[in-house]
Amino acid sequence: MQANDGKALEASVDGKSYARIPLKTRVVMPDDDLDAIITEYAKDAVQPGDLLFVTEKIVAITQGRSYRLDEITPRPLARFLSRYVVRTSYGIGLGMPETMEMALRECGTLRILFAAGVSVITKAFGRRGDFYRIAGDKARAIDGPTKNTIPPYNEAVVLGPKNPRDVALRVQKLVGGDVDVAVVDINDIGGNILGSTLDKAGERRLVQILGDNPLGQATQSTPMGIVREI
Repeated sequence: MQANDGKALEASVDGKSYARIPLKTRVVMPDDDLDAIITEYAKDAVQPGDLLFVTEKIVAITQGRSYRLDEITPRPLARFLSRYVVRTSYGIGLGMPETMEMALRECGTLRILFAAGVSVITKAFGRRGDFYRIAGDKARAIDGPTKNTIPPYNEAVVLGPKNPRDVALRVQKLVGGDVDVAVVDINDIGGNILGSTLDKAGERRLVQILGDNPLGQATQSTPMGIVREI
């Protein structure tokens, strides 16, 4: 078991210690089958009582929800709005015309415009984060390319996955009902559980356990991991 660079193998939450075990895979491609990937890399690695967490990116990729940049033609509104998105150290978010265009398609133009308008007003009062709170998980889950993104996704936009809870339930049946499963959107400044076999308290605890993003944010090629109480 080897940690990703700069990441600890263990975390403590509410007085309990958990191992976070990254699962290294080959690069997952759009024509891959998620169940086959899970079977190849995770099924024999999990133990009863474990939690298997899968990044939303590989779920979305295997659902055909990745698009090459040259397949996306941003409208003028997307170019305009993307100029005002603050880019962070962990990713480009909607700060490029292509990702903003996909947000407009996924969430609807009116919702994105409303989110942008509210964000402008609330930022003036020192409040941040309202854009994504209003635009919703679909906007938050959109991944654009960065300099460290593994090819071919360094030239692609990946949307959030469809029906993540259904995916988690299906994967649970594949690996065994005594293993919980979560589809996660985790980055270096926080994260979301998009769908899982956990209750809400379990999801909140999982966000804390994965708070430092043990899978990493660059070229680690570890799109799945195991949480195991120790």
